[in-house]
Amino acid sequence: MRASTFRRLLNLWPPFLFNSIRVLSLDDAYTEARVVLRLRPWNRNYVRTQFGGNLFAMADPFWMLLILHHLGKDHFVWDKAGTIDFVAPGREDVYAHFKLERQVLDELRHAAAAGEKVLHWFDVPIKTAAGEVVAVVRKQLYVRLKPKHR
Repeated sequence: MRASTFRRLLNLWPPFLFNSIRVLSLDDAYTEARVVLRLRPWNRNYVRTQFGGNLFAMADPFWMLLILHHLGKDHFVWDKAGTIDFVAPGREDVYAHFKLERQVLDELRHAAAAGEKVLHWFDVPIKTAAGEVVAVVRKQLYVRLKPKHR
């Protein structure tokens, strides 16, 4: 699927649409994505800052989606674990930039080539427009070559 079409579909996905999460860009090579979480009256927490669940949600699917696109149907790619470190209150719109390096893809392919499971951690800082870090989301992915391709 073309990246522009996929980006539009993600923006219509209810967890993003109803929480003011928007995919600003997804490059044609599926190696970079930029996401914004707009601060709105309906998605603030009790103290009027970004709701932590939305901060995690804005980062949740991207590492898996980017890697799955590159490794294809020959591999299982699943989220295994995730953490979020809240650094500062989010009092404005926040942004996440995902950049998948070719070297990481090569390492994952090589490590999974024998059919063993591979666990890899990815981090993404969530920042304000001025660059202040509000949170850091860590996702651990499980990658494994499917049995019929081993």
